[in-house]
Amino acid sequence: MTDPFSSEGAKAPPKPFTVEEGKRRVRSFVLRQGRFTPAQQRAFDALWPRFGLDFTGEPRDFGAVFGRDAKRVLEIGFGNGEALRFSAARDRERDHIGIEVHAPGVGRLLNALDEDGSDHVRLYHHDAVEVLEHEVADGALDEIRIYFPDPWHKKRHNKRRLLQPAFAALLARKLAADGRLHLATDWQDYAEQMWAVLDATPGLRNRAGPRGHVPRPEWRPQTHFETRGQRLGHGVWDLLYDRSGG
Repeated sequence: MTDPFSSEGAKAPPKPFTVEEGKRRVRSFVLRQGRFTPAQQRAFDALWPRFGLDFTGEPRDFGAVFGRDAKRVLEIGFGNGEALRFSAARDRERDHIGIEVHAPGVGRLLNALDEDGSDHVRLYHHDAVEVLEHEVADGALDEIRIYFPDPWHKKRHNKRRLLQPAFAALLARKLAADGRLHLATDWQDYAEQMWAVLDATPGLRNRAGPRGHVPRPEWRPQTHFETRGQRLGHGVWDLLYDRSGG
């Protein structure tokens, strides 16, 4: 497996391959790489072969990747990895997969996974839509988590939000028959859009009823994004959807 980045100093790594603009696909993120520290660069150099998954565009045999047949949890946009690390440390019976385009966050989590000995975790540094479409089989995931996605709160930017009908349908396809989708946001306007999209998606059923939400589940830690939002007076909405027939 090749190292995705060169090891020259502590320069920021190149941008990952993403959806071509010419195909008019939604890009729900922008690359704000921030400062890529020497420790994070060393993490990619030393730990990517252990925890990283290079995007190949081909169906992935996750049983072979993890060396066992276990249920799988996918977190999309794990940020600095706080929630993924928390979950993986407390839930070693299931395999965990994370996807994130922000390289410093990936580097930080690589170091944390090494410290924890969490060999039941693998990471992608790539676009989530492409990973789901090309590398994850339909029905392969026990749970999908999306915590505090970019709200793109300006009206003219709402179209860039991750939770659109086509993406919701893709999520539903990737969940096992008894799978679960868990989302959290601290923007009420985005929660409203999530309800509008997900309540109308065939194959998904809101556990709290139409336009319903639940208290923060014990498997999701209170993140710094949530704390910041509460400091600004925002509410927090946890939405749980079960895979259903249809």
